Amino acid sequence: MADSVFLKACRGEPVPHTPIWLMRQAGRYMKEYRELRSRVSFLELCRRPELAAEVTVHACQVLGTDAAILFADILLVVESLGLGLDFVKGDGPQITPAVRDAAAIDGLREADPDELSHVYEAVRLIRAELPAETALIGFAGAPFTVASYMIEGGPSRDFEHTKRIMYGDEGAWRALMEKIARATSAYINRQIEAGADAVQLFDSWVGCLDPYDYRRYVMPYSKQVLDALPAGVPRIHFGKGTGLLLEEIREAGGTVVGIDYMTPLDRARQQLGDTPVQGNLDPVLLLTDRKIIEEKARAVLKQAGPVGHIFNLGHGILPPTPVDNVKFLVDLVHEVSACG
Repeated sequence: MADSVFLKACRGEPVPHTPIWLMRQAGRYMKEYRELRSRVSFLELCRRPELAAEVTVHACQVLGTDAAILFADILLVVESLGLGLDFVKGDGPQITPAVRDAAAIDGLREADPDELSHVYEAVRLIRAELPAETALIGFAGAPFTVASYMIEGGPSRDFEHTKRIMYGDEGAWRALMEKIARATSAYINRQIEAGADAVQLFDSWVGCLDPYDYRRYVMPYSKQVLDALPAGVPRIHFGKGTGLLLEEIREAGGTVVGIDYMTPLDRARQQLGDTPVQGNLDPVLLLTDRKIIEEKARAVLKQAGPVGHIFNLGHGILPPTPVDNVKFLVDLVHEVSACG
């Protein structure tokens, strides 16, 4: 696996072609996934290792990507902290009870990573089924994003409750973030022990903060998670809406910085220097025709350059996306980048 094209790109080494994988590459846009979901709930799919492995490996085989990402969810870790997790159609994830004051934070138990053993078993099954040259990416949610879900009880637009605690009770905020960071570190390390070749830390909501608040309230805890991982394992650090936070995200840790679709890669390179980057085609483009997809994909490759770049979307694949367009993108990236 040391010679995997994906892992070489993570290390900033020369590669024969730009590796590509896609966030949510196993998901609702695939017919086989929809058929499976018609029989089991999303959480059951996450909790049954053989099913999680099936959808993970199938997507990689269909698309021909250079890496597979474990099928799971960033919020599974909250169950190890003693909270309830459900996914409600139309409303997204719901966490009960919401954690909205110091007493609730104090009442959270210390996470037991063994409660997520089904995730580690899925990793083992996937790694055994994938070809040696295909990397397996494990992942988790970053402390800020997980904390915001726990405090809000679900998705939020303005993060009112989160910011009230963050600004108004820094002691409670610190206690919560440290507890999540410890749980997340243990969770990711167990994925690595089970066979994950690389990991991604998703900070989906951190773009709601400015660089100063990120540095004060978030960076120490993301850094705590990433610093606790084995040095030789590539760590991708991705956040949405983080064009103003790239230097801080790099400082927080990780060997690769994921870039969303709102930040051109050449501008990201100016801020990040030689740090490898991942991204960043707008997922909506995969709903258009192939001429537009090719034009925009070539632009991403040109902006990034041939070394230290992993091609991805700037966010997850959208449910209406035609599978053939995704296959076209994967083949195109391989072909164009191999030709220089």
